[in-house]
Amino acid sequence: MVKQYVVEYLPAAMEDLDNIFNYIADADPEVAATLILEIDQNVSHLERFPEMGVIPKITRLAKKGYRVLIVGDYLIFYVLLNNLIEIRRVFSGKMNYKKLL
Repeated sequence: MVKQYVVEYLPAAMEDLDNIFNYIADADPEVAATLILEIDQNVSHLERFPEMGVIPKITRLAKKGYRVLIVGDYLIFYVLLNNLIEIRRVFSGKMNYKKLL
């Protein structure tokens, strides 16, 4: 039987998603809702496949146990803690996120 993990979004990640939604919704609310749903669906796969995200190339983040799930132009940064997956941040790949983690 495959081990089931619990996914938890930290407040910073929830704020990131809100900001992404609001930014895109100004131009097209339907596209914004579709993107958030796509992100959430991909994140839900982590419950069964927690290591499907890649280990970041940034050594500092890799040493802290971060993994990155890529959904379209967005990067979802998370860590595995026993049976918990903490979604820590969600950034556009166009952002300079290195200083924000």
